Amino acid sequence: MTAPTASAPRRGRTPFAQAVGIVAEREIVTKVRSKSYLISTAILLALILAAVIFSSVGPELFDQDTRVATTAELASTLQGLDGLAVETLQGADAVRQAVLDGTADAGVVPGDGPSGLTVLADREAPSDLLQLLSVAPALELLDPNAPDPMLTYFIGLAFGVVFFSSAITFGQTIAQSVVEEKQSRIVEIMLATVSARAILAGKVLGNSVLAFAQIILIAAVVLLGGAITGSQLLLDGLGMPIVWFVLLFTVGFVMLAALYAAAAALVSRAEDLGTATSPIMMLVMIPYFLVIMFNNNPLALQIMSYVPFSAPVAVPMRVYLQTQQWWEPLLSLAVLVVFTVLVIGFAARVYERSLLKTGAAVKWKDALKA
Repeated sequence: MTAPTASAPRRGRTPFAQAVGIVAEREIVTKVRSKSYLISTAILLALILAAVIFSSVGPELFDQDTRVATTAELASTLQGLDGLAVETLQGADAVRQAVLDGTADAGVVPGDGPSGLTVLADREAPSDLLQLLSVAPALELLDPNAPDPMLTYFIGLAFGVVFFSSAITFGQTIAQSVVEEKQSRIVEIMLATVSARAILAGKVLGNSVLAFAQIILIAAVVLLGGAITGSQLLLDGLGMPIVWFVLLFTVGFVMLAALYAAAAALVSRAEDLGTATSPIMMLVMIPYFLVIMFNNNPLALQIMSYVPFSAPVAVPMRVYLQTQQWWEPLLSLAVLVVFTVLVIGFAARVYERSLLKTGAAVKWKDALKA
């Protein structure tokens, strides 16, 4: 006779679909009942909303107009310039005294120069005032719709941080759950009525639902912040990139979740979990840094959009920059789906062949040969 394995068929087992639902429900209920999870999620959403609102209204709150004193004959000219708080005084002497007293940042009085103006300042004239009074040369914008490089960097950083943090957080949750069940021998009881593949599928499904819900909440909060501030960038420019990010993240997380569960099944102690999952973490971190480093490199982003581990961040960036053909995001999604299916099959094989093994950590190649 052969010894029973995690995948050996037994009588009285719960049907696969029902078993997956039970395990997934347990994963979700356990998480949402955790006060620390609910509090951390609420804090995260509040911080994101505050950041979105502050990014729009913050500069206006701290951007103070330059106080300028001037005479009545120049007041109408200066009052038409943005960024100036103009105070009209009686005569040049009064303007000079206002600057000396500190009640005005600068003064503007009639002068003998080409502009017909003289700027009065205590030690240094405000640069914004000098720029407003200078004669600007003719300007022709060759690409007025070109994205701001700094804004592009921060958008790439935001997509990367959300993907990286969510994948690591929920991936580690799956891994810890697998190891805890192995240490406590609960998994042996579960395998009496539920197959190993059903347990794996349930864990992946449950945590994928949680991760997807969190991403949806984050996207909703970002769009809410855009609606509150009236930001056209958030309402128009980031609408489709966010949609593609959610789609690709959903598929990509399933792939990573399966790998985390398989890696955790290789070890029997929580102390070994970091070593087992570090290769998967690197698969997330390396593309994350590459997308941030090459966010303004169209060729690099195009290549990374077809790499499954970087596609969830690279594709939304290309959609935002409008450097892709209409069919390319669809192709990237198709590549990611196919690769995810292959990874799930690989992870399921490792998981069911390592789940009942205790003691020393099992190597990936040994798990596949078992």
